Amino acid sequence: MTVELPDIVVPVREGAVNQQLRYALRSWEANLPHRRVWIIGYRPQWLGGVGFIPTRQAGRTKYANTTLAMRHACRSTEISDPFLYANDDMFVMEPLESMPVLHRGPVREVEEYYAAWASGSYLRGMRETRDLLVQYGHEDPLSYELHVPLLVDKPGMLHALESGRRLDVLHKRTAYGNLAQVGGERIADVKVLHRGPRFDRSTPFLSTMPDSFTNGEVGRLIRTSFPKASRYETTRRR
Repeated sequence: MTVELPDIVVPVREGAVNQQLRYALRSWEANLPHRRVWIIGYRPQWLGGVGFIPTRQAGRTKYANTTLAMRHACRSTEISDPFLYANDDMFVMEPLESMPVLHRGPVREVEEYYAAWASGSYLRGMRETRDLLVQYGHEDPLSYELHVPLLVDKPGMLHALESGRRLDVLHKRTAYGNLAQVGGERIADVKVLHRGPRFDRSTPFLSTMPDSFTNGEVGRLIRTSFPKASRYETTRRR
């Protein structure tokens, strides 16, 4: 299916109010050209005017749940092809003509960064995804694990998911970006983990943790930037 503007697809876990999603939608309405928003998983009560595909989030991990959401998006005949894949904590702070393709640089460099202070399933999944891509001929693959929307074509993503089906923590964005050879421009990740005032304000993209959104300077900036309810809100509280 070819459309002038892509849909935005957002996997949403079961939960309560989800204020990050509320303000992400406000930022997308203001600054990210799109046709329709699709929520896959859980829809908060305040949310309206969106497409919705409910899913039973019974996966052993959040990665399994988001992979299921991605499969639903790629198999839907109603969702545009391509579509923008976003999370509920991604904010677009300045008007864009279209969403650029962005990456984080070589996986080996991102792996070095995480290995210095972290362990667990995310790092293991990064390494296993890198090894998988090497098997497919991508000797120095790029990381697309950024907290910004990513334009996805359905056949390419389904191929990536099938290629990594044996991995329990497949880095879907990275698998897709390399196997589909989408290229792009390198940026630093925009996730703000802390409450303090020091973060990059020169980029049109921001992302938050629940605490940095609720209690941090970055959250105050986002809420101040988008004070008006979007068309996706059925209730008008902030």
